[in-house]
Amino acid sequence: MFEATVSATLPKAEFYDELAQQARALLAGETNRVANAANLAALLYHSLPDLNWAGFYFLTDGELVVGPFQGKPACVRIAIGRGVCGRAAETRQTQVVPDVHAFPDHIACDAASRSEIVIPLVLSAGELIGVLDLDSPKLARFDDEDRKGLEAVARLFVETIRG
Repeated sequence: MFEATVSATLPKAEFYDELAQQARALLAGETNRVANAANLAALLYHSLPDLNWAGFYFLTDGELVVGPFQGKPACVRIAIGRGVCGRAAETRQTQVVPDVHAFPDHIACDAASRSEIVIPLVLSAGELIGVLDLDSPKLARFDDEDRKGLEAVARLFVETIRG
């Protein structure tokens, strides 16, 4: 059994270093995308304070389709370019949104969400495979330190993908 022990009371840089170590250990030796996404979504949801959703959308037939997640039921399909997830997929750049209600074309899957961060998942060959999405009921929950830390964790996930 795996038990996460990351302390949310650490300074953010140290917190994300420990979170990355936990993620590396959790994903070690497994290459199944769904299994790793499920475990990583659970690790993030239970390790990061002030989240109401953490999960994955995978690129399938030209649109983002919900994958493993923790939180309330989610939107199943998101068009590339639509909402925060679609924008991250289209631009292949992390989107840090302090107030989702001020984001043009925001898709409200959970009315309690106030801020969001979405990290594109891109293979080394440049192929987009999906996005990692985290929502919070707190305004301005995510900052540049969160972006850097979560991008590092997302890279660990992408490195487990074969083919």
